[in-house]
Amino acid sequence: MSIRDPSILIVGAGAVGGITAVLLKKNGYDVTIVAKHSRYAEKIITEGISVSGAAGTFTEVVPAVTSMAEVNEKKNIVFLAVKANDLGNAAKEALPLLADGGYMVSMQNGICEYELASIAGKERTVGCVVGWGATMSSPGILEMTSKGDFLIGYFDRKPDEDLNRLAEIMGSVAPARATSNIVGHRYSKLIINSCITSPGAACGLYLGQMLSIARMRNIFIKIIREAVAVANAMNITIEVFGGKLDFYKFIEKEGWLADFKRDVMIRVIGFKYRRLKSSSLQSLERGKQTEISYLNGFIADTAEKFNIPVPVNRKITEIVKMIEQGHLSIGIDNFDDPLFD
Repeated sequence: MSIRDPSILIVGAGAVGGITAVLLKKNGYDVTIVAKHSRYAEKIITEGISVSGAAGTFTEVVPAVTSMAEVNEKKNIVFLAVKANDLGNAAKEALPLLADGGYMVSMQNGICEYELASIAGKERTVGCVVGWGATMSSPGILEMTSKGDFLIGYFDRKPDEDLNRLAEIMGSVAPARATSNIVGHRYSKLIINSCITSPGAACGLYLGQMLSIARMRNIFIKIIREAVAVANAMNITIEVFGGKLDFYKFIEKEGWLADFKRDVMIRVIGFKYRRLKSSSLQSLERGKQTEISYLNGFIADTAEKFNIPVPVNRKITEIVKMIEQGHLSIGIDNFDDPLFD
């Protein structure tokens, strides 16, 4: 199949999905977006989506529907820009709309390629790491908060002409390149989210506040150690995060000097991104579920299959789930357990 002149469906009109839709449409691509709330879909059709920040400032009207049942033609590319918790249902609904030889692209945090491949098939699954930040201040008012790129790759094979063409198309949104180790890149981002997003949700602090606490910096290191052990068991080669953080080198040395260097690095991260507020914390504050099962929960569940002890990731998963269920409150005292000493 050729995707030289594709018809594109974007499922999810949040910050990432909305900005992707607007920039693709602005660059002349045939795009339809699924916005599940009817008022939002109507606004997208009549007033458009307004984007500001690192991508520039502009407004674009995009064809929108409230459900995939309203889409009456096959699509060559389906971008799944929903939360990880919603990926399975979204993929199943979109599957009948996927043209022969088409591709589904997962844009979630965590490693969702296994689930997507089980629904769409490995040959039609494309993993994607979204390296830029975005937020929605209100429906239809979106901001690209930081520059970054896309990394895309097949679940189980090397890049080919179609994948390179897909990278070219996505380059209308942000610089994009194909990789033969998408799972390694996804796992790298999963570790960072597990270190930052999940503990931030449990304690309720901004990143700078959180990483100013020695115990939380220690937890950061323990999460990485456990995650690397699981990746080794899965035969995953973890890619360097952001071209800078090599997880293997980060944990390989022992002794006071190595501990000191790790501590300093984490302090620097905390200072640089001190105003960062966990996306999972924001979900909890809105009364919504987090993606914990696809972050620390993924590490914990996979570790169980290999008989690998990961007590810190498992405990953090339990804490966040208990907060979701209303059995715990958000607060730094959630880390008073001696396990975290």
